[in-house]
Amino acid sequence: MIVTWGWQYGYWLATAMGLLGMLLIYLFMADSPQSAGFAEVDSDRAEVVSKTIGKWGAQLALLKNPALWLLALASCLMYIGRYAVISWGVFFLENAKGYTTLSASALISITGVFGIVGTGLSGLISDRFFSGRRHGLAILFGLMNSASLGMMLFLPGGHYWLDAAAMMLFGLSMGALLCFLGGLMAVDIAAKSAAGAALGMIGIASYAGAAAGEILTGVLIEHGTTLAADGSKLYDFHTLSLFWIGASLVSVVMTALFSGQVYRRQRHAVAKPLTN
Repeated sequence: MIVTWGWQYGYWLATAMGLLGMLLIYLFMADSPQSAGFAEVDSDRAEVVSKTIGKWGAQLALLKNPALWLLALASCLMYIGRYAVISWGVFFLENAKGYTTLSASALISITGVFGIVGTGLSGLISDRFFSGRRHGLAILFGLMNSASLGMMLFLPGGHYWLDAAAMMLFGLSMGALLCFLGGLMAVDIAAKSAAGAALGMIGIASYAGAAAGEILTGVLIEHGTTLAADGSKLYDFHTLSLFWIGASLVSVVMTALFSGQVYRRQRHAVAKPLTN
């Protein structure tokens, strides 16, 4: 559309899709399973805590939960890699691997397409085949995300289909991680009355990571830029690549530590169950 009618139509298309999404949510989204005719889910330990200490107490208790902070940090670091590709992927592919703007844009667009697939399948796979246990899957998708980012950053130029495969894997894993780290895993450990607080905390941490990553990326690009004799700019992406891949790998470590925290809390809950 942009190529055919001009860049302005890219904004019109994005606006139209946003309005369509709002309409679909208004028409079809229910606020709870009960409002759609389903039976109420049995209260779990988190709900017992919520009823015992009250709504505000449940939110404060959640904010004191180290597992939530580990998850927030994992999502924060994951967003650095996400926006590295979304914001700087075309620039990197042009200047580090010699792609044209059109071919680089086509490669980055693959992440969006397969991100939809990863998002759509992540919850279904975790619920149907893993009984809602998303921790191991999140670690697996995190490793896939790091590996695909490493392929993009460290494979030499001239291998279009390898770069396309890297973008495909990056999109799939990122779509799943956005669901797991950015929402589902926070809700899993939160009482119903504190689910909004949990999601809000993860969202703040995620976009704080994105903002910090954008600033640091700009600084590292400027630091690695030199002028050639003919006045053209030469870019050294080595330090920047280590920063991006390092953030992705540390995110996986934080996810694993989060899983350990949740597992220990669950064992403790089984050993010493709460009573009403």
